[in-house]
Parts: sequence; C-alpha cells; structure tokens
Amino acid sequence: MTEGSAGSAGSAGSGGGRVARPPGQRIPRPARPMPQVAPGPHAVVVAGARPNFVKAKPVLDALAAGGFRTTLVHTGQHYDEAMSGVFFAELDLRRPDHHLAAGSGSHAVQTAAVMTAFEPLLERLAPDVVVVFGDVNSTLACALVAAKAGVRAAHVEAGLRSGDRSMPEEINRIVADHLCADLFATSPDAVENLLREGAAPRSVHLVGNVMVDTLLARRDEALARPTLAELGLRPGGYGLVTLHRPANVDDAAALDGLLGALGEIATRCPLVFPAHPRTAARVGGRLPAGVRLLGPVGYLDSVALQAGARIVLTDSGGIQEESTVLGVPCLTLRESTERPLTVTEGTNRVVGRDRRVVVTAALDTLEHPPPPRRPALWDGQAGRRIAQVLAQAVAHPSAGGVSAGPVAAAR
Repeated sequence: MTEGSAGSAGSAGSGGGRVARPPGQRIPRPARPMPQVAPGPHAVVVAGARPNFVKAKPVLDALAAGGFRTTLVHTGQHYDEAMSGVFFAELDLRRPDHHLAAGSGSHAVQTAAVMTAFEPLLERLAPDVVVVFGDVNSTLACALVAAKAGVRAAHVEAGLRSGDRSMPEEINRIVADHLCADLFATSPDAVENLLREGAAPRSVHLVGNVMVDTLLARRDEALARPTLAELGLRPGGYGLVTLHRPANVDDAAALDGLLGALGEIATRCPLVFPAHPRTAARVGGRLPAGVRLLGPVGYLDSVALQAGARIVLTDSGGIQEESTVLGVPCLTLRESTERPLTVTEGTNRVVGRDRRVVVTAALDTLEHPPPPRRPALWDGQAGRRIAQVLAQAVAHPSAGGVSAGPVAAAR
C-alpha cells in the first residue's frame, strides 16, 4: 500500500491519521461572515405640483449623497403629463416611486384625496422622515398625515408669509409649519416669522433656497437652448408675462384690467405670455396687440425666457425668486408677497393690480432697471445644508422632535 493510499485509508477510518499536504500549503480557515451594514435612514420626499419637482431635485441628490434611502412620492396634484412629466426629463429627476393620483378638485376634496392615499403608504414605508415643499395642498395633506402618524416631518420653504389669509397657500404654509419638526427657511424674514409664531429656535434652520440650487445647476443648459431663436425673440427685446392665480385669472374685472395694462406696456416692449390652458381659455379673444400667447413651456425654456427678458410681470412666487437670481427686473401683480427678500435684496417690485399703477411701474422699470442683486445663501448649496441637518435629526430622534442645530446660516 502506498503512502498516499495509506493516508487516505487513515483519513477515512477512525481519524487517527493526518492528511498529507504539499509543503507550504496553508490550512484553509472558515470564511468570516460579512459584517452586516445597517441600512441608511429613510426619507420620503413628497412632490405634488410642478414647482415641487424643481425644489425636490437638489434635496433628493443631497440626501442620497449623505447615505439616505429615498422614496419619491408624486401626489398627482398636477397630473398632466405634458405639464409635469417634462420636469422629470429636464431635471434628470427619476420617476416617482409611488403616484397617488389625487387629481384636481376643490381644496377640501384635493387635500382629503391626498391624505387618504398617503396614509396607508406612509404606514407601509415607515420612514424616518417625510419631506414636504412649499405651500400647495399636498404640502399640508402629507404634513398632517405624518404628524398624526408620529412620523417626523420637515418643511422646505418654511416661514414664508404674505399676510394674506384669503390665499389658500398662506393657510397651507402656516399649518404645515406648525406640524413639522424641521423648518428650513430661505430667508431671515422667514426665520423671524417662525420664531414670532412660537417655533422652537432649535427647529428653525436658515439654509438658503433649493429652487436656486436647481436654477444655478441648469442655467447654462437653459441658455444654450434655441428657445429664443425658435420664437423669433432676441435677448432684451421682449417682456415676459405669467399669470395663474385665481385672483387674477378667475376675476373677470381684474383680468380685464391687467390685460389693458399689458396692452399699454406692449406699445413700449412686446410681451410673450406662456399660459396654462385654463388661463388661456380665460383670456379668450381679449388679448391686446403686442402680447403673444404661448402654450405651457418646460422648465428650461422658462429659465431661458426669463433670462432673455427685459422685464418680467408675474403673480408667481417662484418666478420672483428666479428673476432675482437671473438679475431681471420683476413686477409682481399682487397686493403682497410671501417673498419680501426679492424686494429688499432682489430685483422685484410688488405693484398690485391697478391698471395705472402697473403701467407706470413698468414704464419706470424699463427706463430705470434696478441693479442685479442676489440674497445671501442663495448659492446652490441649500440641498446639502438640508441633508446635513436631517442626518443629525434622525440620528438623535430622542431630541423631542426638534432637529439639531440653532437658527444659523452655517454648514
């Protein structure tokens, strides 16, 4: 019997022998189990209307970079593919993980529809935090569901106040701020509003403007598009109009007055007017000479139109901010604004709806445009600051529902 066979026999027998191995061969050791990596904190990010997608993009990116798992929920408050789907492609924003399909309706119907659909989803996802944006009905609905479920909620653009409670958005802003544990403000006046209303100082964070994050990230791409050339426009050779608020487009007398003002302004500076189909239907055949009605435009085309305009006339809060960053004079066709920083440190003027006042202000602005200015912290880093605060907040949930860090423009 050979040595090899003897060794094999001994190994297979009573166990008294040893298996022969070539010189230098190491005895294999059992593999060590891989360490279990705890999953990162989970954030549910809610978007309901088109501007919410613009604001959600930098927050989603910053949360993912900070180790968060993110779930994007589209409530469907704006559900037209042509109106909101374009934002996903242009912003390189992933498709929502869940779509609640809330649709339209009265404020009560829409808010209730979002709440009813979001509640079971939130129970199933069980996130560490829910992030809501702005002032639409979805903001209020999802903040309320989270608060009742005992889930931490954070409000981006907290503390904005117009002082006009006849605006549904003002009610949404106020209530959402009182429901959320983490309040992210765009401006010092928003911080002051929150503290005056009783918010805990440790819950309030001055972080800058997430809409500006997206604008700065996409501005060059927008300006490189052939938007103006395709419309036969030249930079500085036109004014831009946007109107969508019910007080302006649903009130026939108010709309007639504004259209009359636009007609007078257009004799000095031709105007282009991208309009939602609902607004276009209200305008009907009453469009003055010199005012050109366009269909809805995507985000990048909107930025290009603003950047090339000599003047902007709007009732949109977001466009007040974007025009300030782009350095374009803006007239707000409302009696108040929840974004006063665009007036004190930007290019905006609040002129109301009176025809003579609007025309006088527009002609003065065309002759004497304000110098471009940009508020502090509107620097493209707001999303990163928000993610840093939320990482600390969810890591220390025993802080009584109050996020870490004082009111500060730090980080």
